[in-house]
Amino acid sequence: MATEATKTQYRIRNWRAYDAALKQRGRLTFWIDEAVLKGWVNLDKTGERGASRTYSNIATATMSTMGSVMHLRGRQTAGFMTSVFQLMDVALPVPDHSTVSRRLGKLSILLPVAEGTGSRHVVKEA
Repeated sequence: MATEATKTQYRIRNWRAYDAALKQRGRLTFWIDEAVLKGWVNLDKTGERGASRTYSNIATATMSTMGSVMHLRGRQTAGFMTSVFQLMDVALPVPDHSTVSRRLGKLSILLPVAEGTGSRHVVKEA
C-alpha cells in the first residue's frame, strides 16, 4: 500500500501582514517611458500622396505588446490603453484595433521570455 504525501500546514500568526500581502498580489503599477510618450504620435510627413501615418512604430509595438502580455483582443487593448492614459493624465490618442493589426504586418516585435521573479519592464524603446 502506497503512503500519501501529507501537505505541510502553516499557521498564520500575523493576519494583518498576511492580508496586506494578499492585497499586494493584485496591485498593478504601470510605467511608460517618457521617450515612448513623446514618440507616440508620428509628426514626420512622408511627402507622398495620401495621409501620413498618425502613430509611430513604437505606438503600434506598445499596443501589440500590451495586448499580448495582458491577453487582450484588439478592441480590449485599445480600451485598456485609453484607460491607462486617462489614469496617467496623458492626452494621447490611442490607435484603433484595425490600425494596429494593419501595421503589425510590417513590424518585427520580439517578446523575450523572462524569469518570473521581481518587477518586469514590459516595453523598452529599442
